[in-house]
Amino acid sequence: MEESVALRSYFQAHKQEMIDTLAAWVAVPSVRGDAKPGMPYGAEPARMLKLALEQCAALGFQTESVANCMGSVELNDLPAALAVLCHLDVVPAGEGWSQDPFVLIYRQDTDRLYGRGAIDNKGPAVAALYAMRAIRELHIPMKHGVRLLLGTDEENGSSDLTAYLQQRTMPPMVFTPDGDYPVINIEKGMLRLTLTADMKPVESGCRVEAMEGGTVVNGVPACASARIRDCSRQQLESLCKQLPEGIRADLSETDGCCCVTLQGLSAHASKPELGKNALTALLDLLVQLPLPDEQHALLNVLHAAYPYGDTDGTALGIGCRDEKSGALTHVLSLLTYQKGRLTAWVDLRYPLCGDGEAIIARITEVLQSGGISTQLQMHHKPHETPESSPFVRTLLDVYAQSTGQQAHALAIGGGTYVHDIPGGVAFGAEFPGEENQMHGGDESIRVESFLKIAELTALAMIRLCGDASEEML
Repeated sequence: MEESVALRSYFQAHKQEMIDTLAAWVAVPSVRGDAKPGMPYGAEPARMLKLALEQCAALGFQTESVANCMGSVELNDLPAALAVLCHLDVVPAGEGWSQDPFVLIYRQDTDRLYGRGAIDNKGPAVAALYAMRAIRELHIPMKHGVRLLLGTDEENGSSDLTAYLQQRTMPPMVFTPDGDYPVINIEKGMLRLTLTADMKPVESGCRVEAMEGGTVVNGVPACASARIRDCSRQQLESLCKQLPEGIRADLSETDGCCCVTLQGLSAHASKPELGKNALTALLDLLVQLPLPDEQHALLNVLHAAYPYGDTDGTALGIGCRDEKSGALTHVLSLLTYQKGRLTAWVDLRYPLCGDGEAIIARITEVLQSGGISTQLQMHHKPHETPESSPFVRTLLDVYAQSTGQQAHALAIGGGTYVHDIPGGVAFGAEFPGEENQMHGGDESIRVESFLKIAELTALAMIRLCGDASEEML
Protein backbone atom coordinates (compact mmCIF):
# COMPACT_ATOMS: atom_id res chain seq x y z
CA MET A 1 0.00 0.00 0.00
CA GLU A 2 1.36 3.39 -0.91
CA GLU A 3 0.53 4.86 2.50
CA SER A 4 2.56 2.23 4.38
CA VAL A 5 5.97 3.88 3.93
CA ALA A 6 4.72 7.26 5.08
CA LEU A 7 2.95 5.73 8.06
CA ARG A 8 5.97 3.69 9.15
CA SER A 9 8.14 6.79 8.97
CA TYR A 10 5.58 8.74 10.97
CA PHE A 11 5.37 6.18 13.78
CA GLN A 12 9.14 5.86 14.00
CA ALA A 13 9.39 9.63 14.33
CA HIS A 14 6.72 9.65 17.04
CA LYS A 15 7.83 6.47 18.82
CA GLN A 16 8.93 8.20 22.01
CA GLU A 17 5.73 10.22 22.18
CA MET A 18 3.71 7.02 21.88
CA ILE A 19 5.76 5.37 24.64
CA ASP A 20 5.38 8.42 26.87
CA THR A 21 1.61 8.40 26.36
CA LEU A 22 1.44 4.71 27.18
CA ALA A 23 3.56 5.26 30.29
CA ALA A 24 1.13 7.90 31.54
CA TRP A 25 -1.81 5.58 30.95
CA VAL A 26 -0.17 2.52 32.55
CA ALA A 27 0.59 4.65 35.63
CA VAL A 28 -3.15 4.77 36.42
CA PRO A 29 -4.21 1.49 38.13
CA SER A 30 -7.59 1.51 36.41
CA VAL A 31 -8.99 -1.59 38.10
CA ARG A 32 -12.73 -1.46 38.77
CA GLY A 33 -13.61 -0.20 42.23
CA ASP A 34 -16.66 0.87 44.19
CA ALA A 35 -19.02 3.16 42.33
CA LYS A 36 -19.09 6.83 43.32
CA PRO A 37 -21.10 9.79 42.01
CA GLY A 38 -20.02 10.33 38.41
CA MET A 39 -17.65 7.35 38.69
CA PRO A 40 -19.66 4.21 37.88
CA TYR A 41 -16.60 1.95 38.09
CA GLY A 42 -14.72 3.72 40.85
CA ALA A 43 -12.14 6.46 41.09
CA GLU A 44 -9.28 4.96 39.06
CA PRO A 45 -11.18 4.07 35.86
CA ALA A 46 -12.74 7.55 36.01
CA ARG A 47 -9.31 9.14 36.42
CA MET A 48 -8.01 7.09 33.49
CA LEU A 49 -10.86 8.16 31.21
CA LYS A 50 -10.41 11.82 32.16
CA LEU A 51 -6.66 11.66 31.49
CA ALA A 52 -7.09 9.94 28.11
CA LEU A 53 -9.72 12.39 26.89
CA GLU A 54 -7.65 15.37 28.02
CA GLN A 55 -4.66 14.06 26.09
CA CYS A 56 -6.76 13.36 23.00
CA ALA A 57 -8.21 16.87 23.15
CA ALA A 58 -4.72 18.32 23.54
CA LEU A 59 -3.85 16.64 20.23
CA GLY A 60 -6.71 18.52 18.58
CA PHE A 61 -9.39 15.83 18.48
CA GLN A 62 -13.04 16.37 19.36
CA THR A 63 -13.84 14.31 22.45
CA GLU A 64 -16.86 13.38 24.52
CA SER A 65 -17.50 11.42 27.70
CA VAL A 66 -20.68 9.36 27.40
CA ALA A 67 -22.38 8.46 30.69
CA ASN A 68 -18.99 8.73 32.43
CA CYS A 69 -18.43 5.22 31.08
CA MET A 70 -16.89 5.61 27.66
CA GLY A 71 -14.89 8.23 25.83
CA SER A 72 -15.46 9.12 22.18
CA VAL A 73 -12.72 10.62 19.98
CA GLU A 74 -13.53 11.73 16.42
CA LEU A 75 -10.99 11.72 13.57
CA ASN A 76 -12.82 14.42 11.61
CA ASP A 77 -16.18 16.14 11.20
CA LEU A 78 -17.60 13.45 8.87
CA PRO A 79 -20.19 10.93 10.07
CA ALA A 80 -18.32 7.97 11.51
CA ALA A 81 -18.48 4.81 9.40
CA LEU A 82 -15.99 2.91 11.58
CA ALA A 83 -15.52 2.59 15.33
CA VAL A 84 -12.28 1.30 16.83
CA LEU A 85 -13.31 0.02 20.23
CA CYS A 86 -10.64 -0.07 22.96
CA HIS A 87 -10.74 -0.23 26.75
CA LEU A 88 -8.78 1.56 29.42
CA ASP A 89 -9.66 -0.62 32.42
CA VAL A 90 -7.30 -3.41 33.45
CA VAL A 91 -7.35 -6.54 35.57
CA PRO A 92 -5.69 -6.42 39.02
CA ALA A 93 -1.90 -6.70 39.11
CA GLY A 94 -1.95 -10.21 40.56
CA GLU A 95 1.18 -12.29 41.09
CA GLY A 96 4.35 -12.89 39.09
CA TRP A 97 5.69 -9.39 38.52
CA SER A 98 9.41 -8.62 38.51
CA GLN A 99 8.65 -4.86 38.75
CA ASP A 100 5.97 -2.38 39.72
CA PRO A 101 3.11 -3.30 37.34
CA PHE A 102 1.96 0.32 37.11
CA VAL A 103 5.28 1.73 35.98
CA LEU A 104 6.02 1.22 32.28
CA ILE A 105 9.53 -0.25 31.97
CA TYR A 106 11.52 -0.70 28.76
CA ARG A 107 13.96 -3.63 28.64
CA GLN A 108 16.50 -3.44 25.89
CA ASP A 109 17.31 -7.16 25.98
CA THR A 110 13.76 -8.03 24.92
CA ASP A 111 12.83 -4.72 23.21
CA ARG A 112 9.63 -4.81 25.25
CA LEU A 113 7.57 -2.42 27.31
CA TYR A 114 6.35 -3.99 30.56
CA GLY A 115 3.33 -2.87 32.57
CA ARG A 116 -0.28 -3.76 33.32
CA GLY A 117 -2.32 -2.80 30.26
CA ALA A 118 0.64 -2.74 27.86
CA ILE A 119 -1.12 -5.19 25.53
CA ASP A 120 -4.58 -5.34 27.14
CA ASN A 121 -5.65 -2.80 26.09
CA LYS A 122 -3.92 0.52 26.72
CA GLY A 123 -1.09 -0.13 24.26
CA PRO A 124 -3.45 -0.81 21.34
CA ALA A 125 -5.59 2.17 22.39
CA VAL A 126 -2.57 4.47 22.23
CA ALA A 127 -1.67 2.93 18.86
CA ALA A 128 -5.18 3.67 17.57
CA LEU A 129 -4.97 7.26 18.79
CA TYR A 130 -1.68 7.80 16.98
CA ALA A 131 -3.09 6.07 13.89
CA MET A 132 -5.76 8.78 13.77
CA ARG A 133 -3.16 11.47 14.37
CA ALA A 134 -0.99 10.12 11.53
CA ILE A 135 -3.90 10.12 9.07
CA ARG A 136 -4.72 13.70 9.98
CA GLU A 137 -1.16 15.06 9.98
CA LEU A 138 -0.19 13.22 6.78
CA HIS A 139 -3.32 14.70 5.12
CA ILE A 140 -4.57 11.33 3.92
CA PRO A 141 -8.00 11.90 2.29
CA MET A 142 -10.98 10.29 4.00
CA LYS A 143 -14.57 10.05 2.77
CA HIS A 144 -16.01 8.97 6.11
CA GLY A 145 -15.37 9.56 9.77
CA VAL A 146 -13.61 7.28 12.26
CA ARG A 147 -14.45 7.14 15.95
CA LEU A 148 -12.09 5.88 18.65
CA LEU A 149 -14.06 4.57 21.62
CA LEU A 150 -12.35 4.25 25.00
CA GLY A 151 -14.29 2.16 27.49
CA THR A 152 -13.77 1.53 31.19
CA ASP A 153 -15.53 -1.76 32.05
CA GLU A 154 -14.51 -4.36 29.48
CA GLU A 155 -12.82 -6.60 32.05
CA ASN A 156 -15.96 -6.87 34.19
CA GLY A 157 -18.78 -7.44 31.73
CA SER A 158 -18.78 -4.42 29.37
CA SER A 159 -21.63 -2.58 31.03
CA ASP A 160 -19.94 0.58 29.72
CA LEU A 161 -20.79 -0.54 26.20
CA THR A 162 -24.40 -1.12 27.21
CA ALA A 163 -24.55 2.39 28.70
CA TYR A 164 -23.00 3.88 25.57
CA LEU A 165 -25.47 2.18 23.25
CA GLN A 166 -28.37 3.49 25.31
CA GLN A 167 -27.33 7.02 24.38
CA ARG A 168 -25.43 6.71 21.09
CA THR A 169 -25.56 4.69 17.87
CA MET A 170 -22.60 2.56 16.89
CA PRO A 171 -21.12 3.14 13.40
CA PRO A 172 -21.89 0.42 10.84
CA MET A 173 -18.38 -1.08 11.04
CA VAL A 174 -16.67 -1.91 14.34
CA PHE A 175 -13.39 -3.59 15.16
CA THR A 176 -11.49 -3.91 18.40
CA PRO A 177 -7.72 -4.41 18.83
CA ASP A 178 -8.54 -6.61 21.82
CA GLY A 179 -7.70 -10.02 20.42
CA ASP A 180 -5.39 -11.55 17.83
CA TYR A 181 -4.26 -10.85 14.30
CA PRO A 182 -5.17 -11.39 11.55
CA VAL A 183 -8.95 -11.18 12.34
CA ILE A 184 -11.14 -12.89 14.93
CA ASN A 185 -14.60 -13.44 13.51
CA ILE A 186 -15.87 -16.19 15.84
CA GLU A 187 -16.05 -16.04 19.63
CA LYS A 188 -17.33 -18.80 21.86
CA GLY A 189 -20.33 -18.36 24.09
CA MET A 190 -19.49 -17.21 27.62
CA LEU A 191 -21.01 -18.20 30.92
CA ARG A 192 -20.19 -17.04 34.43
CA LEU A 193 -21.74 -18.71 37.44
CA THR A 194 -21.47 -18.19 41.17
CA LEU A 195 -21.52 -21.22 43.45
CA THR A 196 -22.58 -20.96 47.09
CA ALA A 197 -22.98 -23.39 49.97
CA ASP A 198 -23.47 -23.21 53.74
CA MET A 199 -22.64 -25.67 56.48
CA LYS A 200 -22.31 -25.52 60.23
CA PRO A 201 -18.84 -24.63 61.52
CA VAL A 202 -16.99 -27.66 62.90
CA GLU A 203 -15.49 -27.39 66.40
CA SER A 204 -13.27 -30.46 66.61
CA GLY A 205 -11.11 -32.79 64.56
CA CYS A 206 -9.09 -32.05 61.44
CA ARG A 207 -10.99 -29.30 59.64
CA VAL A 208 -10.65 -26.50 57.11
CA GLU A 209 -11.27 -23.16 58.79
CA ALA A 210 -10.79 -20.96 55.74
CA MET A 211 -9.92 -21.10 52.05
CA GLU A 212 -9.27 -18.58 49.33
CA GLY A 213 -7.98 -18.58 45.79
CA GLY A 214 -7.89 -16.50 42.63
CA THR A 215 -7.97 -12.78 41.90
CA VAL A 216 -10.19 -12.44 38.80
CA VAL A 217 -13.11 -14.41 37.44
CA ASN A 218 -11.65 -14.63 33.91
CA GLY A 219 -8.26 -16.04 34.82
CA VAL A 220 -6.70 -19.29 36.01
CA PRO A 221 -5.90 -18.77 39.72
CA ALA A 222 -2.15 -18.80 40.33
CA CYS A 223 -2.46 -18.85 44.12
CA ALA A 224 -4.73 -20.62 46.60
CA SER A 225 -4.49 -21.22 50.32
CA ALA A 226 -6.25 -22.97 53.18
CA ARG A 227 -6.06 -22.68 56.95
CA ILE A 228 -6.38 -26.11 58.53
CA ARG A 229 -6.74 -26.86 62.24
CA ASP A 230 -5.88 -30.03 64.16
CA CYS A 231 -4.28 -31.75 61.20
CA SER A 232 -1.03 -33.68 61.07
CA ARG A 233 1.72 -31.53 59.58
CA GLN A 234 3.45 -34.73 58.53
CA GLN A 235 0.41 -35.74 56.50
CA LEU A 236 0.22 -32.29 54.88
CA GLU A 237 3.90 -32.42 53.99
CA SER A 238 3.37 -35.84 52.41
CA LEU A 239 0.40 -34.60 50.35
CA CYS A 240 2.36 -31.54 49.22
CA LYS A 241 5.01 -33.85 47.79
CA GLN A 242 2.34 -35.45 45.60
CA LEU A 243 1.14 -32.21 44.01
CA PRO A 244 1.00 -31.99 40.20
CA GLU A 245 4.04 -30.80 38.32
CA GLY A 246 4.20 -27.01 38.24
CA ILE A 247 2.40 -26.52 41.57
CA ARG A 248 4.58 -25.35 44.48
CA ALA A 249 3.58 -25.57 48.14
CA ASP A 250 4.45 -23.59 51.24
CA LEU A 251 3.49 -24.66 54.77
CA SER A 252 3.41 -22.33 57.76
CA GLU A 253 1.76 -22.18 61.18
CA THR A 254 -0.40 -19.35 62.53
CA ASP A 255 -2.53 -19.28 65.69
CA GLY A 256 -2.36 -23.04 66.05
CA CYS A 257 -3.40 -23.65 62.44
CA CYS A 258 -1.38 -25.01 59.58
CA CYS A 259 -1.56 -22.79 56.50
CA VAL A 260 -1.11 -24.38 53.08
CA THR A 261 -0.38 -22.02 50.19
CA LEU A 262 -0.10 -23.32 46.65
CA GLN A 263 1.43 -21.43 43.73
CA GLY A 264 0.55 -22.35 40.16
CA LEU A 265 0.56 -20.38 36.92
CA SER A 266 -1.97 -17.79 35.79
CA ALA A 267 -3.50 -17.78 32.31
CA HIS A 268 -6.48 -16.24 30.61
CA ALA A 269 -9.69 -18.17 31.20
CA SER A 270 -10.10 -18.67 27.45
CA LYS A 271 -6.91 -20.77 27.42
CA PRO A 272 -6.94 -22.57 30.77
CA GLU A 273 -4.71 -25.35 29.46
CA LEU A 274 -1.82 -22.86 29.50
CA GLY A 275 -2.15 -22.32 33.25
CA LYS A 276 -1.65 -24.32 36.44
CA ASN A 277 -4.80 -23.98 38.55
CA ALA A 278 -3.68 -23.63 42.17
CA LEU A 279 -7.29 -23.70 43.39
CA THR A 280 -8.23 -27.06 41.90
CA ALA A 281 -4.85 -28.43 43.03
CA LEU A 282 -5.74 -27.32 46.55
CA LEU A 283 -9.06 -29.17 46.33
CA ASP A 284 -7.14 -32.28 45.24
CA LEU A 285 -5.11 -32.02 48.42
CA LEU A 286 -7.92 -31.20 50.84
CA VAL A 287 -10.22 -34.07 49.89
CA GLN A 288 -7.48 -36.47 50.96
CA LEU A 289 -7.58 -35.20 54.56
CA PRO A 290 -9.72 -36.82 57.31
CA LEU A 291 -12.18 -33.93 57.36
CA PRO A 292 -15.61 -33.99 59.05
CA ASP A 293 -18.23 -35.72 56.92
CA GLU A 294 -20.22 -32.62 55.94
CA GLN A 295 -17.11 -30.63 55.03
CA HIS A 296 -15.56 -33.51 53.13
CA ALA A 297 -18.79 -34.13 51.21
CA LEU A 298 -19.02 -30.50 50.11
CA LEU A 299 -15.41 -30.24 49.01
CA ASN A 300 -15.57 -33.63 47.32
CA VAL A 301 -18.55 -32.57 45.16
CA LEU A 302 -16.67 -29.46 44.11
CA HIS A 303 -13.49 -31.44 43.50
CA ALA A 304 -15.33 -34.07 41.43
CA ALA A 305 -16.81 -31.34 39.23
CA TYR A 306 -13.53 -29.42 38.87
CA PRO A 307 -10.60 -31.82 39.25
CA TYR A 308 -7.11 -30.50 38.57
CA GLY A 309 -6.26 -30.62 34.86
CA ASP A 310 -9.87 -30.82 33.63
CA THR A 311 -10.30 -27.74 31.43
CA ASP A 312 -12.93 -29.05 28.96
CA GLY A 313 -15.83 -30.06 31.19
CA THR A 314 -15.29 -33.81 30.95
CA ALA A 315 -15.91 -34.42 34.65
CA LEU A 316 -19.21 -32.54 34.53
CA GLY A 317 -20.32 -34.23 31.32
CA ILE A 318 -20.59 -30.93 29.43
CA GLY A 319 -17.67 -31.32 27.03
CA CYS A 320 -18.32 -30.45 23.39
CA ARG A 321 -16.40 -29.16 20.36
CA ASP A 322 -16.83 -28.27 16.71
CA GLU A 323 -14.49 -27.74 13.79
CA LYS A 324 -15.02 -23.97 13.58
CA SER A 325 -14.68 -22.91 17.20
CA GLY A 326 -12.96 -25.76 19.04
CA ALA A 327 -13.66 -27.21 22.47
CA LEU A 328 -15.54 -26.01 25.52
CA THR A 329 -13.30 -24.65 28.29
CA HIS A 330 -14.06 -23.93 31.92
CA VAL A 331 -12.23 -22.62 34.99
CA LEU A 332 -12.96 -22.63 38.70
CA SER A 333 -11.40 -19.21 39.10
CA LEU A 334 -12.35 -17.70 42.46
CA LEU A 335 -13.21 -19.18 45.84
CA THR A 336 -13.58 -18.05 49.43
CA TYR A 337 -14.62 -20.15 52.44
CA GLN A 338 -15.06 -18.63 55.89
CA LYS A 339 -17.27 -19.40 58.88
CA GLY A 340 -19.10 -22.16 57.06
CA ARG A 341 -19.89 -20.09 53.94
CA LEU A 342 -18.41 -21.04 50.57
CA THR A 343 -18.59 -18.77 47.52
CA ALA A 344 -16.94 -19.53 44.18
CA TRP A 345 -16.96 -18.33 40.58
CA VAL A 346 -16.80 -20.34 37.38
CA ASP A 347 -15.85 -19.00 33.93
CA LEU A 348 -16.96 -21.16 30.97
CA ARG A 349 -16.60 -20.74 27.20
CA TYR A 350 -18.58 -22.96 24.81
CA PRO A 351 -18.35 -23.46 21.02
CA LEU A 352 -20.90 -22.65 18.31
CA CYS A 353 -22.34 -26.15 18.59
CA GLY A 354 -22.92 -25.82 22.34
CA ASP A 355 -26.27 -25.27 24.04
CA GLY A 356 -25.77 -22.72 26.81
CA GLU A 357 -29.03 -23.46 28.59
CA ALA A 358 -28.33 -27.20 28.61
CA ILE A 359 -24.85 -26.58 29.99
CA ILE A 360 -26.24 -24.42 32.80
CA ALA A 361 -28.86 -27.05 33.61
CA ARG A 362 -26.26 -29.83 33.80
CA ILE A 363 -23.92 -27.86 36.09
CA THR A 364 -26.83 -26.91 38.33
CA GLU A 365 -28.03 -30.51 38.56
CA VAL A 366 -24.61 -31.92 39.46
CA LEU A 367 -23.72 -29.32 42.06
CA GLN A 368 -27.14 -29.07 43.69
CA SER A 369 -27.00 -32.80 44.37
CA GLY A 370 -24.11 -32.00 46.69
CA GLY A 371 -25.71 -28.99 48.36
CA ILE A 372 -24.07 -26.31 46.20
CA SER A 373 -26.36 -23.66 44.72
CA THR A 374 -25.62 -22.04 41.37
CA GLN A 375 -26.59 -18.63 40.07
CA LEU A 376 -26.07 -17.38 36.53
CA GLN A 377 -24.21 -14.06 36.47
CA MET A 378 -23.52 -13.69 32.74
CA HIS A 379 -24.44 -15.45 29.53
CA HIS A 380 -23.31 -14.29 26.11
CA LYS A 381 -24.16 -16.60 23.24
CA PRO A 382 -21.55 -17.41 20.56
CA HIS A 383 -20.68 -14.62 18.12
CA GLU A 384 -19.87 -15.03 14.41
CA THR A 385 -19.30 -12.52 11.61
CA PRO A 386 -18.96 -14.31 8.24
CA GLU A 387 -15.42 -14.46 6.90
CA SER A 388 -16.86 -13.80 3.45
CA SER A 389 -18.14 -10.32 4.42
CA PRO A 390 -16.45 -7.36 2.65
CA PHE A 391 -15.50 -5.93 6.06
CA VAL A 392 -13.61 -9.06 7.16
CA ARG A 393 -12.07 -9.61 3.74
CA THR A 394 -10.75 -6.02 3.71
CA LEU A 395 -9.13 -6.38 7.12
CA LEU A 396 -7.55 -9.68 6.10
CA ASP A 397 -6.22 -8.02 2.96
CA VAL A 398 -4.75 -5.14 4.96
CA TYR A 399 -2.94 -7.57 7.23
CA ALA A 400 -1.67 -9.76 4.39
CA GLN A 401 -0.37 -6.86 2.30
CA SER A 402 1.30 -5.10 5.23
CA THR A 403 2.93 -8.15 6.82
CA GLY A 404 3.50 -10.39 3.80
CA GLN A 405 1.85 -13.21 5.76
CA GLN A 406 -1.14 -15.32 4.79
CA ALA A 407 -4.30 -14.18 6.52
CA HIS A 408 -7.41 -16.10 7.54
CA ALA A 409 -10.10 -15.49 10.12
CA LEU A 410 -9.82 -17.05 13.58
CA ALA A 411 -12.13 -18.47 16.22
CA ILE A 412 -11.31 -17.96 19.90
CA GLY A 413 -12.57 -18.80 23.35
CA GLY A 414 -11.87 -15.34 24.72
CA GLY A 415 -14.58 -12.76 24.56
CA THR A 416 -13.48 -9.55 22.87
CA TYR A 417 -15.12 -6.18 23.24
CA VAL A 418 -17.29 -6.72 20.14
CA HIS A 419 -18.84 -9.98 21.34
CA ASP A 420 -22.35 -8.50 21.46
CA ILE A 421 -21.99 -6.12 18.51
CA PRO A 422 -23.51 -7.58 15.31
CA GLY A 423 -20.91 -7.63 12.55
CA GLY A 424 -18.06 -6.68 14.86
CA VAL A 425 -14.65 -8.37 14.76
CA ALA A 426 -11.30 -8.20 16.52
CA PHE A 427 -8.38 -6.91 14.46
CA GLY A 428 -5.27 -7.41 16.58
CA ALA A 429 -3.54 -6.69 18.79
CA GLU A 430 -1.47 -9.85 19.45
CA PHE A 431 0.57 -11.14 16.52
CA PRO A 432 0.87 -14.87 15.76
CA GLY A 433 3.51 -16.53 17.90
CA GLU A 434 3.84 -13.66 20.37
CA GLU A 435 3.34 -14.18 24.09
CA ASN A 436 2.63 -10.98 25.97
CA GLN A 437 1.43 -12.38 29.32
CA MET A 438 -2.00 -10.82 28.99
CA HIS A 439 -3.67 -10.88 32.43
CA GLY A 440 -0.47 -12.35 33.89
CA GLY A 441 2.64 -11.09 35.60
CA ASP A 442 5.07 -9.04 33.50
CA GLU A 443 2.49 -8.21 30.84
CA SER A 444 4.32 -6.59 27.94
CA ILE A 445 4.34 -5.45 24.33
CA ARG A 446 7.22 -5.43 21.87
CA VAL A 447 8.09 -1.93 20.72
CA GLU A 448 8.19 -3.14 17.12
CA SER A 449 4.72 -4.64 17.54
CA PHE A 450 3.44 -1.46 19.20
CA LEU A 451 4.37 0.53 16.10
CA LYS A 452 3.05 -2.17 13.76
CA ILE A 453 -0.33 -2.14 15.51
CA ALA A 454 -0.52 1.61 14.88
CA GLU A 455 0.35 1.08 11.21
CA LEU A 456 -2.19 -1.70 10.68
CA THR A 457 -4.88 0.27 12.48
CA ALA A 458 -4.21 3.33 10.33
CA LEU A 459 -4.22 1.27 7.12
CA ALA A 460 -7.53 -0.34 8.11
CA MET A 461 -9.05 3.09 8.75
CA ILE A 462 -7.86 4.28 5.35
CA ARG A 463 -9.11 1.23 3.44
CA LEU A 464 -12.46 1.20 5.20
CA CYS A 465 -13.14 4.94 5.28
CA GLY A 466 -10.84 6.48 2.68
CA ASP A 467 -11.21 7.20 -1.02
CA ALA A 468 -11.81 3.57 -2.03
CA SER A 469 -14.26 2.71 0.73
CA GLU A 470 -17.69 3.11 -0.85
CA GLU A 471 -18.24 -0.61 -1.36
CA MET A 472 -17.97 -1.15 2.40
CA LEU A 473 -21.17 0.71 3.33
